Amino acid sequence: MLPEELIDLVSKTVHQKAETQTLELKAAHVDCPKRLYDTLSSFSNQDSGGVLLFGVDETKSFEVVGVYDLQSLQKKVTEQCNQMEPPVRAVFTVAEIDGKPVCSAEIPAIDLSERPCYYKGAGRVKGSYIRVGDADLPMTDYELYSYEAFRKHLYDDERPIERASLKVLNQDVLQRYVLEKRIDRPGFGKLSEPEQYELLNITRNGTPTLAAVLNFAIYPQGYLPQLGITAIVVPGTEIGSLAEDSARFLDNKRIEGTIAEMVEEALAFCKRNMKTRTVIAPDTGLRTDRTEYPINALREIILNALIHRDYSLYTEGTPVQLDFFSDRVEVHSPGCLYGRATIEQLGHSHPDLRNPALAVMAETLTDSENRYSGIPTIRREMGAYGLPAPVFENRRDEFVVTLYNTPVASDTTISSANTADTLLDFCKTPRSRKEIADFLKLKTMTYAMQRYVAPLLESGKLKMTNPEHPGSRTQKYYS
Repeated sequence: MLPEELIDLVSKTVHQKAETQTLELKAAHVDCPKRLYDTLSSFSNQDSGGVLLFGVDETKSFEVVGVYDLQSLQKKVTEQCNQMEPPVRAVFTVAEIDGKPVCSAEIPAIDLSERPCYYKGAGRVKGSYIRVGDADLPMTDYELYSYEAFRKHLYDDERPIERASLKVLNQDVLQRYVLEKRIDRPGFGKLSEPEQYELLNITRNGTPTLAAVLNFAIYPQGYLPQLGITAIVVPGTEIGSLAEDSARFLDNKRIEGTIAEMVEEALAFCKRNMKTRTVIAPDTGLRTDRTEYPINALREIILNALIHRDYSLYTEGTPVQLDFFSDRVEVHSPGCLYGRATIEQLGHSHPDLRNPALAVMAETLTDSENRYSGIPTIRREMGAYGLPAPVFENRRDEFVVTLYNTPVASDTTISSANTADTLLDFCKTPRSRKEIADFLKLKTMTYAMQRYVAPLLESGKLKMTNPEHPGSRTQKYYS
């Protein structure tokens, strides 16, 4: 960054009085901080990188205290950067504010194929960190494995399930699948059946793979007990809400079977627990029934959760969750986004496939397209219903999709003519998404962001505290 940009960053930080997903403050007015390894690791391991800002003391109400010696500070920070694996190449910028020197060290993100970046003195397992909000947290075993799996092209859907055998697979379904592949691929039928099974990822060295068990087994959960769906209906907006008879759940079901069977049973659960209203077309007078949420959107979300979830040993004990609340439905898929995919890219680019063998099988057995059309379909279906856009969240150990059931038109309670000025005045102090939605008296944060915040961001009247990471859960907005 330029010195002018550094001065502007210090000014904003002092005003906001907060660290962020991409900003860490260090006083450094006495000496160089001794242990920067945790932050160097976490910044290097996130796509946006991060900035270490020296010369602002968080413990003194974010006062600009300056640094003890610019030359010495940069040298000592570089020494710590060289203790990382791979080495971190910080980019320094210096400036002066009210006669006090300040310094920033921009920490670039390392390529996904080289992650995790860790402190060599602690080793890969104990020296790898991830940034969560303004904190540096040790990586879990699962997070370490996910990087290794991507780097080494390890596909858990192809691992053999030793307890299973070809006898436990539904032979009628299996043979129809193999026959279709023989028809599609000239010459494939000349191979022996065991060779065909190996090439189709049905077996590994004669043992059925996880993908084959989940797609063809008569009872997959006999071998993989937790790889199903838990579906609940909560009588309120949060887990723990109670009905009038003190019941915690209005419906509660464990859904098992093959991928195809689970999709259909999950949709049946959804239909059973959704409200249905009759809509009369004003031009034709025709009556049609409309469910609370679009069925096609729910089907795509459930399919994606089952096909693209993490199937490693670290998540083998975690089922997909389907949770109905009074104002929304949530689908929780074990494992975070795979590879280079980001929330912003969903539906706009072709992401890396975590489970290619399982996805190819499911494409035939469930009529899933496997053409990256699922996310656009979900968005389109919700728009056609007049409902808020789906909300996608990439958490540390799960991916969550949320659909809200309040029509967009009925969310508005404040006149749009004066909302902008009112909101700008409210955001003189940085505000979170929830604070803005509550202030506008809107039930859904998504609609508040799309209808009111986005136009103000585009015009420059509102700004983000963390512009490098727009989707950050700790993001705030200020005027």
